[in-house]
Amino acid sequence: MTGVVFERLERSEEAVKRLEAVVPVYREVYAEPPYREGPRDAAGFLLRARRQATRSGFRLVVARDDDELVGFSAGYWLPADTGWWRAVQEPLPGAFVQESGRRTFNVAELAVRKAWRRRGIAAELHRRLISGLEAERVTLTVRPEPEAAPARAAYAAWGYRKVGRARYGDGSPAYDVLVSSPR
Repeated sequence: MTGVVFERLERSEEAVKRLEAVVPVYREVYAEPPYREGPRDAAGFLLRARRQATRSGFRLVVARDDDELVGFSAGYWLPADTGWWRAVQEPLPGAFVQESGRRTFNVAELAVRKAWRRRGIAAELHRRLISGLEAERVTLTVRPEPEAAPARAAYAAWGYRKVGRARYGDGSPAYDVLVSSPR
């Protein structure tokens, strides 16, 4: 990780401006299997990320190697009226899905360009994203097995466990919903 510099931005105009800079990283990472996303998906990411940037607790962490952006992570608090848990196919207990707006932090994105993987950058992006949170838990999604095996292995090593499977929109792929306690 020598030479890689990290910067965390909280919900701000600067964070929103930086979202455009991470689109090329998103496009590159998510063009790979198992995602195979294209330009339309990258445009959808930017629209979604701009909405997320207005949410309570929004954070964006970027990683740079010299002037080159090599990865990013982003997340926000799930609001009290979230539909996040309703998308889970097998209903979860009522107490589990209750949100206060400060109970669960959602890791919405975590991406590292291929040439910089296996250097601890994803772990550091994740650590900096959730650092200092007074959250009961952190949630994220990942493609089901056997897809996204390296990401799944990292999440397991970071203490995440599967609580269900969800689809977050018509025609969207299935994702495993994972939960962890912040460290």
